[in-house]
Amino acid sequence: MTQAARLTATITRLGHQGDGIADGPLFAPRTLPGEVVSGIADGQNLNEIRIETPSDNRVQAPCRHYKSCGGCQLQHAADTFVADWKQDFVKQALLAQGLETEFRPINTSPERSRRRATFAARRTKKGATVGFHGRASGVITEIPDCQLLSPDLMAALPMAEALAMIGASRKTPLAVTVTTSEVGLDVLVKHGKPLDGPLRMDLAQLVDRFKLARLVWEDELIAMEQPPVQAFGAARVCPPAGSFLQATRDGEQALLNTVKEITAGAKRIMDLFAGCGTFALPLAEGAEIHAVEGERDMISALDTGWRKAQGLRKVTSETRDLFRRPVLPDELNPFGARYEAVVIDPPRAGAEAQVRELAKAQTPVVAYVSCNPITFARDARVLVDAGYHLNWVQVVDQFRWSSHAELAASFTLDS
Repeated sequence: MTQAARLTATITRLGHQGDGIADGPLFAPRTLPGEVVSGIADGQNLNEIRIETPSDNRVQAPCRHYKSCGGCQLQHAADTFVADWKQDFVKQALLAQGLETEFRPINTSPERSRRRATFAARRTKKGATVGFHGRASGVITEIPDCQLLSPDLMAALPMAEALAMIGASRKTPLAVTVTTSEVGLDVLVKHGKPLDGPLRMDLAQLVDRFKLARLVWEDELIAMEQPPVQAFGAARVCPPAGSFLQATRDGEQALLNTVKEITAGAKRIMDLFAGCGTFALPLAEGAEIHAVEGERDMISALDTGWRKAQGLRKVTSETRDLFRRPVLPDELNPFGARYEAVVIDPPRAGAEAQVRELAKAQTPVVAYVSCNPITFARDARVLVDAGYHLNWVQVVDQFRWSSHAELAASFTLDS
């Protein structure tokens, strides 16, 4: 068989997933703009890559697992390069919509600060393997020296291994989602064996052995030694198992500080896509809040957290699918009680339908939190066309060494 010929290419830019792109286009993972690389083309992908001329921005990856692990994409790049690239990603998304604004310095979460992760855990002939899947691979890379996860999450690896030994099939790895809480680890397991009496007993013993706060198997609660609460300002909330939580405490605080600044002085605030109260409950220290979220269990957790907290102003809440039934202008401007600010934190798809209603309502202040610069820019265009001014953007990098970027943005009505 004839061996495929190697070709040489120059990387011109990074794509949205963090891959280097050469003319063609050819996609070359873990390369940087300006680098001359060689490899074997497979369609639009370049494999077996060698760096012939490295970029000045290339660094030694801080994690020894980087070559085989798929958890990070950009450890080969200097921190300053990654920060500038993420800022520019957001700027270019806005420019594509004809928008420009001020950008504040990026906030990047520190190493070893991730408080939530989903491990792949596979039972093997000799025991169990726990870690992350390799890039575009079913192979699990063990990660005993991971530089991304908090020490509390790293301490969960033996627990995930034990779960695989008692509850994984030989064919399918478990997906073990572990979240740190104020009282211990909160664990949700998917893709395990069907739950029966003996397995339930083994799992209950594991909860005691590893001092877990809560263990949920698929959708069934095995045990909850203590509610795995999260602190949202003065409130303590027990989120549903596996529900959304900001990736790092540092990133969450950065976003919260920004939202507080944007909404400062408002006495009545509506929080859309409120989750379990990440923003609503801290904001209730100084304002009345109406929180809207599509998941009933999350709203229930938010409401319980508010009722048990001391010193918060009134928080009302409702379960509502904001994609199918967005909040309308007359709800944002009820007679005699207009909302002075709106916080909106939609999923990656953005919130086009809801933003169009916000634009009609002309609420004076909008704090928009986004995990997708592309859909954020689309929605920002709607607000600007309706008379809002995009004052500034704060990029927050909770997903260190990844291609992912989050942001918070300030909108006010032009006078």
